[in-house]
Amino acid sequence: MTRVKRGYTARRRRTKIRLFASTFRGAHSRLTRTITQQKMRALVSSHRDRGRQKRDFRRLWITRINAVIRENRVFHSYSRFINNLYKKQLLINRKILAQIAISNKNCLYMISNKIIQ
Repeated sequence: MTRVKRGYTARRRRTKIRLFASTFRGAHSRLTRTITQQKMRALVSSHRDRGRQKRDFRRLWITRINAVIRENRVFHSYSRFINNLYKKQLLINRKILAQIAISNKNCLYMISNKIIQ
């Protein structure tokens, strides 16, 4: 069987991988085998953490809404507030409610009064 010199094909593949790992430290950015392992690990972590990020932000919004609600005795708890929102069919998502709670508390009081009536 004749010898095949892979030439620029292999080099292109390796440089593409190296560009991905250029910000890694030490051998993780220099050695091809380690780069491929770190690349797989990085992609797994990024995929996992995209889901985790959604969870963390939802927790943050819920905490902010709950803090403002309990602080000024609008309702006794977050869960009752959200339950009453759904009963009155005022469908505002938690992200917007959290922004309202931080920036404009009077607006949140108006929403809660709308629910109570």
